[in-house]
Amino acid sequence: MKESKNLRHGFTTGSCAAAAAKAALIMLLGSTEKNEISIITPKGIEFKAKIENISKGENFVKCSVKKDGGDDPDITTGADIYAEVSLMNEVSGDIIIDGGFGVGRVTMPGLDQPVGNAAINHVPREMIEENIREVCSIYDWNGGVKVLVSVPDGEKLAKKTFNPRLGIVGGISILGTSGIVEPMSEQALLDTIKVELHQHRAKGLEAAAVSPGNYGIEFMRDTYGYDLDKSVKCSNFIGDTIDMAVEEGFKTILITGHIGKLIKCSGGIMDTHSKKGDCRMELMAAAALRAGCDSATALEILESVTTEEGLRILKEKNICRETMDKVMDKIMFYLKKKADEKIQVECMIYSTVYGLLASSENAEKVVKELVEKWSTL
Repeated sequence: MKESKNLRHGFTTGSCAAAAAKAALIMLLGSTEKNEISIITPKGIEFKAKIENISKGENFVKCSVKKDGGDDPDITTGADIYAEVSLMNEVSGDIIIDGGFGVGRVTMPGLDQPVGNAAINHVPREMIEENIREVCSIYDWNGGVKVLVSVPDGEKLAKKTFNPRLGIVGGISILGTSGIVEPMSEQALLDTIKVELHQHRAKGLEAAAVSPGNYGIEFMRDTYGYDLDKSVKCSNFIGDTIDMAVEEGFKTILITGHIGKLIKCSGGIMDTHSKKGDCRMELMAAAALRAGCDSATALEILESVTTEEGLRILKEKNICRETMDKVMDKIMFYLKKKADEKIQVECMIYSTVYGLLASSENAEKVVKELVEKWSTL
């Protein structure tokens, strides 16, 4: 493979909102203008943000940070992420975070935030609160603080996202789990996967542990004592990663991941990027029908916007286990077809809400062997 250039990371809408909120509160409590602010992202990387569009009132300050997606620009790159901060003297220590114009609002269940909340996910909320509390401590403010996040172009930008389909109306979501936007050049990702697999093989590992990302990291750690950080992150490239594991000489590949990603493999989809196909609910409904559910339940699943919501329905109908077994059967059929008997394939799928959903015959055995092997390295 060609050597990839070093790509510049960017910062999430969540980081922008947290930086703007911190700067606004400093200006409100300190009566001094801030043209630059620094925050530490959950990834541990410092974000030095330029503060723009500052406006002040008797009891509020509003300012913005421009979203920079680095070398992985998305539709929100260049958008102005505003935070308006106001003080609540009558409330002691409370921090209220809400969305204003251009920030979507959740209207359907199964998402990160409950129905009725602004679509500001939990990690950005934690980032905003952490930075607000830091400033309150510096200025000895013991009252409440309200943060209103808005995006002037958010409503227009949201039409280019999955938000309308997910039941998020009125704008974009404020997102981010690490605070930074990792460069997602396809070649760079494939190069990285190749390098990580090679490193693991060089350590003497005969089983390649692969995961699309860090969803389920707490589940795997708490249930099996296995740290997903030790897995190779394959992103959406399930098929390519199997091929590379074969090339590296692994005897086994264990693929673990969230149902929302891996259920696509049950339809033979080996590149799970949403641009390549999104048939999660169709595949879940088909598996439920094969497991014996009625047509009304299948239609209810089809109308769901997330796999977590589909799982809730399956749980209510007491047919979740049978359905997930059917899903796993299909996943294994296509993974084995891709592997072409050149490598043993095992798989585990789980949910952030319901934990382990299904696993292949020897998956748990492979996990235990990996935990034991990593403990000696």
